[in-house]
Parts: sequence; structure tokens; C-alpha cells
Amino acid sequence: MERLRRITKEVLTVGVLALVLFSARSSLADHYVVPTSSMEYTLMPGDRVLVNKLAYGLRVPFIGWRLIGASQPIAGEVVVFDSPETGKRLIKRVVAVGGDTVQIRRGELMVNGEAYTLAEDPGIEDFGDHRAELNLSSGSGNSYGPREIPEGHVLVMGDYRGNSHDGRMFGSVPASDLYGRAVAVFLRRGDGFTWRPL
Repeated sequence: MERLRRITKEVLTVGVLALVLFSARSSLADHYVVPTSSMEYTLMPGDRVLVNKLAYGLRVPFIGWRLIGASQPIAGEVVVFDSPETGKRLIKRVVAVGGDTVQIRRGELMVNGEAYTLAEDPGIEDFGDHRAELNLSSGSGNSYGPREIPEGHVLVMGDYRGNSHDGRMFGSVPASDLYGRAVAVFLRRGDGFTWRPL
């Protein structure tokens, strides 16, 4: 009887620990494995990325209901969300937020009439707190707009502009649907463990 009690206690302890760990992964932080090249050169296929799931609010574990709101996404941040078309988990860059008017012509991103592309290097976009090194080897992709992003939404795009299925095709994404903000690459194939802030 004592042995059964001890085994039951150990099983319960392991079960509670597993529940706590899975809850933390569901609500606080997680990692994401980059499946495609759509975010080159910022992210490469196979990169493992740390995702801060508290960045845009605390969610109920396993269900996803938002309990407490936090900061809103800003242009330049790399975010994780589900595709509005397929439900597949994606990682892209926020290029505009609600209220912004966006236009892309000949590869140049204009938000509220201001170009994010650096004059001295058309392969880099400067968002202020974030910079994106674009892969333009397949061209700059589709033109877009001018279009105003609805309040509470964001427009997301891949940094590999000619090889990314993104907001230019599926439209804006509700900010409330973002799972979290990608913080840094912590593992890159060929380089091993690393720390590349995003």
C-alpha cells in the first residue's frame, strides 16, 4: 500500500510538472523552426527562433483566449501567426499597422508616403528600431496598394520579396491573431548555437 502511494505521488508530480511546462510553452515562450526561405536574409530555412508569446498579451494555455493585452505590434517586428488562408503557422515581418496607408511600386515600400528603403542600399529597409536585409534575387514581388490597413490589423511581408506568399496576397491580419514576436535566432544550421537578435 505504501509503495502504491509513493508511485501515485511520483506520477502526480511528473504530471503536474509536465502540465506546467506545456502551459508555459503555450502562453509564455516557445520556439519556431523556419520552414522556408521566405524571410531570407533575416531568417534561413532550418533556423530555430525564440518566440515571446507575452509580447502581445497573456493567453489562456491551450485555448488561446487573450486574458491581458500588452503592447501592440510595430512596423519592423518579426511575428508568428496562422495563415488566414490555410491555418498553417507562418513567420513574417510587420511592415504596417492599423491606420497606415501602404503602397509598393517597383519594389519600394512606402508607408504613409515615406519610403523605408535606404537610398544608398535598396536591399535594406529601415523601420527605426529594426532593419530588414531583403533578398531581391527573385525580384521584388507583387505591387500593392495604395491601401489603408484597418485598425487592429497589421500587414505582414516576407523579406525575400520575390519568393514570399504574404499580406500582398492574403491581406492584413488581425493583431489579436499574432501568437508572439520573434526575439532572436538561437540555432542556425552550419553555425550551431548562436544569438542573432531580430
